[in-house]
Amino acid sequence: MTPNDQQPPLITTNSPENRPESPNRPSKIAKLNLQHNEPEPQPDSEPEERETSTTMGQNPRATIQRYLIAIEYFGTRFSGAQQQAPNCRTVVGVLQSAFHKFIGQPVSIFCSSRTDAGVHALSNVCHVDVERISKRKPGEVLPPHEPSVVKKAVNHFLQKNEGDIMITDVRCVAADFHARYKAQERTYFYRLLSGPEHPSTFEKDRAWHVPEELDLQAMQKACKALVGLHDFTSFRASGCQAKSPIRNLDELNVIEVLTSPYFPSATERETQNLVGQALSESNGGLSCSNQNRAIEESNLGFGMRRRHRCFVVTARARSFLYHQVRLLVGALKSVGTGDLTVSDVERILEAKNVTANGPMAPACGLYLAHVKYDLP
Repeated sequence: MTPNDQQPPLITTNSPENRPESPNRPSKIAKLNLQHNEPEPQPDSEPEERETSTTMGQNPRATIQRYLIAIEYFGTRFSGAQQQAPNCRTVVGVLQSAFHKFIGQPVSIFCSSRTDAGVHALSNVCHVDVERISKRKPGEVLPPHEPSVVKKAVNHFLQKNEGDIMITDVRCVAADFHARYKAQERTYFYRLLSGPEHPSTFEKDRAWHVPEELDLQAMQKACKALVGLHDFTSFRASGCQAKSPIRNLDELNVIEVLTSPYFPSATERETQNLVGQALSESNGGLSCSNQNRAIEESNLGFGMRRRHRCFVVTARARSFLYHQVRLLVGALKSVGTGDLTVSDVERILEAKNVTANGPMAPACGLYLAHVKYDLP
């Protein structure tokens, strides 16, 4: 989900990401064309406004380049994004270790959204200041690396770690650009799998499994009651440090999608061959899947599994309260199973007390999807 109003101090760790490099690795990372000038946390909360200390994380030295970095990761083996106690594996800790190996000196990394343990990211954003110092002539300052070099070199070291985090984009930004305070909007996805059978091994820690059938239309009606400017006290955890519970929820909806990974059944393959590729693309494949679901399930062979229904909740706003998205999804799920009605959700919202709400959704189904900026 998500972020917090205060950042705990950075802590140097001796975690696995800081272990010595293998002597069998390629002799010099500089061979990656680097010399051509081509490199807890509270998951659903954000600050209400930029704090007065706008110089936080800045370094006025002209030789230092600030980079904006987009990253993706599976959150299962992370204790969260924010640096924490020693021996806790965190997103920031792993990134800082990789940068240290790349440039030969420690760095500090600041995230736009401080996701909680077990929460994934399709695109979280950080910024980091890097001063390029010559390794052949210590003390000599060189021109900054090109973004493509930063991406390639740091990913080289990240993949030698657990391989569950990767840099997807890098851009040079001004020295006062802050990944957290400059963010204009954040989008989260939440995946639910509905069906009586245990989910596939390929879905482990990737979605919330709900054994009951979910009423999609009822969930969509509940979304409409929650969109807009509200006091979301009933949808923030007790440890939330935000100054105000007022948030403007720009978007909240739920749709049914194909399960992932998706592989076509024999019926779907036959249908696609009959109707042709053009018709299949115009339908996006989903309508054929829905039409053939009953036929497919009646013809399951040995060793073939029934597919779960997959639902994705989308939540979009400038900022979120601590655990707000997971509490919203928990209420929507209860509406889908019939344990709550839309009127119950409206009552919970008006109660302005988190004790009026039910359990929040687990972290495993939550994905930080996008952080929006006004970039030149």
